[in-house]
Amino acid sequence: MIITDTHTHLYSEAFDEDREGMIQRAMDQGVTRFFVPAIDSTYTERMLALKKRYPKNVFLMTGLHPTHVKENFEKELRHVEESVKKHQYYAIGEIGIDLYWDKTFLKEQQEAFARQIQLAKGMELPIVIHCRDAFGEVFDVLEQEKGGGLRGIFHCFTGNLEQAERALSYNMKLGIGGVVTFKNGKIDTFLDQIDLSNIVLETDAPYLAPVPYRGKRNESAYVMNVLKRVAEIYGMEEAEVAAVTTENSKEVFGI
Repeated sequence: MIITDTHTHLYSEAFDEDREGMIQRAMDQGVTRFFVPAIDSTYTERMLALKKRYPKNVFLMTGLHPTHVKENFEKELRHVEESVKKHQYYAIGEIGIDLYWDKTFLKEQQEAFARQIQLAKGMELPIVIHCRDAFGEVFDVLEQEKGGGLRGIFHCFTGNLEQAERALSYNMKLGIGGVVTFKNGKIDTFLDQIDLSNIVLETDAPYLAPVPYRGKRNESAYVMNVLKRVAEIYGMEEAEVAAVTTENSKEVFGI
């Protein structure tokens, strides 16, 4: 059984003391494909080192995370544009809009999101979207940029059925992570109305650990808990859900 974690920050400082052991724990359970999103330029070297250490298992993205869009965002975007030409990346991400922490740079977030979508389309790469308290704003940008090869993943999807269907209309898959295991997560109430061909699994490690690890450090091995819950929701065998969602990830990332 091959399992894909489509969103895991393996380079995070949270794993500095046990990174290899953490990755091995995941691999021991069949999680052998790790898609690693970017945050900003300060993490690039850590990410490249990780890829060098695990060349057959780690697949990198490049991009500027919306919470890191500040006064210097033009410089950061130039770094993304230069990086994607120098190294092999499988997506532009994670990119999007986050209004949970701060609305100061909303205009800059919108511009950075649109420009990175345009870069992705120009490079024929998928995007991986981060959206927090910003469905309307994210959909506005997607509406402007739709078509032209736009595709990707709506990471850590936490919206309702209507928002899920709208995300799918922009050629996105839904990234389902630990929230699906929460009692108040809500997405478990309608997820089975979305065809499994539109779903990929993720952890967002070290964040958003699933039950029974909620509140603790997340890690890629815990995608098994997400897999278990998704299989229950769809009334399918875990192995079948693992196979389908891994194929869905290959459709998005091309590998």
